[in-house]
Amino acid sequence: MKYNLAVNIDKASGFCFGVVYAIDMAEDILDQDAYLYCLGDIVHNDEEVKRLTEKGLRIIDHEELRLLRNEKVLIRAHGEAPSTYQLALENELTLIDASCPVVLKLQNRIKHSYDEKEQILIFGKHGHAEVIGLEGQTNGEAIVFQDISELDSIDLPAKFTLYSQTTKSTDKFYAIKDELIKRGYEVNANDTICRQVSNRYTDLEEFVQYYDKIIFVSGKKSSNGKVLYDVCKKHNEHSYFISNPEEIDMSWFSPEDRVGICGATSTPMWLMEQVKEYLLKY
Repeated sequence: MKYNLAVNIDKASGFCFGVVYAIDMAEDILDQDAYLYCLGDIVHNDEEVKRLTEKGLRIIDHEELRLLRNEKVLIRAHGEAPSTYQLALENELTLIDASCPVVLKLQNRIKHSYDEKEQILIFGKHGHAEVIGLEGQTNGEAIVFQDISELDSIDLPAKFTLYSQTTKSTDKFYAIKDELIKRGYEVNANDTICRQVSNRYTDLEEFVQYYDKIIFVSGKKSSNGKVLYDVCKKHNEHSYFISNPEEIDMSWFSPEDRVGICGATSTPMWLMEQVKEYLLKY
């Protein structure tokens, strides 16, 4: 069966500047050195991680970091807690710090709030690398929640400061703020969501409406990918989530369909190009 699909890639999709910065830094070093350690996946996309590990990137976790001495280690865009920097000093490690500037600014604001003895709430995903780094600014004392229902069983103070992981939904953040105020709390809310990420919600809303079918490309570990896919699905019910071209099911399509391809801030453009080439074969 010949499909004759008209396929376009969303030019606004792909890596955000923080991810570009980290990957460029890693590639520059790997051009000179045989290998480079990276603390955690450099980006939440298995295909891009595979490409870089084949160039010599070695992904390690915090336990493996403790065993290293006199090595170079890349800090990815998500940032790290102060304890990581302290360990690097003790183990004489050279840190290549590719923390996203937006994340660093947020870390500094949370640290300032903590030093001012404010009770801190962070709207973010439990166990997410960025959130662990943010919690670290408070010596682990911040209250992290990813759904407001989690706060029902917590005895909150009358007054607190609210922050957000940089890749969360702006709408959800403000809905949470309004609900907490409605419940009688005094909330000092800080909108710390990255605008390069949040602006994509509006861009995607418009993009997906031009197409019969949408292929959303993202790693399954990407928080941002889940949020942006939900945007696609809300505005075009014929949206499909894939991580690589092999996951495409051609029964999703009808002949002559207009197909839009888009992705998360952690999705490489080369992968979306591969998806396009795969679809055009039919």
